Amino acid sequence: MLLPTSVVGSHGLPGWVWLAREAMDAGRLGALDVQELMEDATQVALLDQERAGVDVLSTGEMMRVRFIIGFYDRIQGIRPLPAARKLGQPLWDTNTPFEVVETISAPRGLGIVEEFKLARSLTSRPLKATVPGPYTLLVPLKLGAGYRDKDTLLGDLVRIVNAECRALVEAGADCIQIDEPHSGMYPGAAPRFDQGVNRVVEGVRAKIAVHVCFGNLYGRPFAAVRDFRALYPVLRDLRASQIILEFANRGMEDLKLWREFPTDKELGAGVIDVKAFKAESPLEVAARIRALLEHVAPEKLWLTPDCGFWETPRWVVKQKLAALVEGARIVRKELGG
Repeated sequence: MLLPTSVVGSHGLPGWVWLAREAMDAGRLGALDVQELMEDATQVALLDQERAGVDVLSTGEMMRVRFIIGFYDRIQGIRPLPAARKLGQPLWDTNTPFEVVETISAPRGLGIVEEFKLARSLTSRPLKATVPGPYTLLVPLKLGAGYRDKDTLLGDLVRIVNAECRALVEAGADCIQIDEPHSGMYPGAAPRFDQGVNRVVEGVRAKIAVHVCFGNLYGRPFAAVRDFRALYPVLRDLRASQIILEFANRGMEDLKLWREFPTDKELGAGVIDVKAFKAESPLEVAARIRALLEHVAPEKLWLTPDCGFWETPRWVVKQKLAALVEGARIVRKELGG
């Protein structure tokens, strides 16, 4: 199929999930209650994607907390520190940092395998697993214990994520997306996050996609200047079949660079703005797709939102998914596919 559609990972949470999370925090839910909540919420995310007509689904990440924060509950050897700022609008500096107090490990895994198995049992449609990259997991960790540099700490995070990816393949995952959004947020030369990702996917027999963006915490980008010029050399060296980049919110001015760095990789292009509250029309999405096709071969182009939908109300998400699918259908028809 030309121009397949997919999502980046997280789905918009129904209101009742927010209420249930408050009940969880208050200790009002038992283990079976939480299991039922996770199954029902995942079913909702899958049904919304199926009904919209999305080609490759995600699990919805319905029980994750603020993208990566929930994973630190599963990592041993760290302790939470007070946030630098607690008053005013929540943003990057109000997130919980963690201090490393001993060698880190995740003996029970990160929970993504269980998330994937549940979703796989609830749909027969193509399904991808989404995994945080080691550089992204490194961001809130403060050096301590025997770790004298971040490279050593990163090495242990690589082992944790690689083990999770291998376990996902054992569970039946044939497409795994590694999320490294923070790698696009810094001025100048990009960090060589490809080296960590390439070690993460060693021995992982699945299609690998890598997602890079400029952040979406509380519906805002992290960086003032957002272009991928510094990232392209790093992207070229990734051991991945597909690179997923945002375009809808920030524009396509640097898209011509895709031609300047020859690659056999697919481009998963963001054509839905997750930071905008109002849903796009299918015609607006189709116009973005046509602009992409000026630089990307149709057989190498996938269509996605810019990022996950965890900061977007579910009713808006459903409208945006419908626009994504219909916009792709319009252009696909124009291409004769």
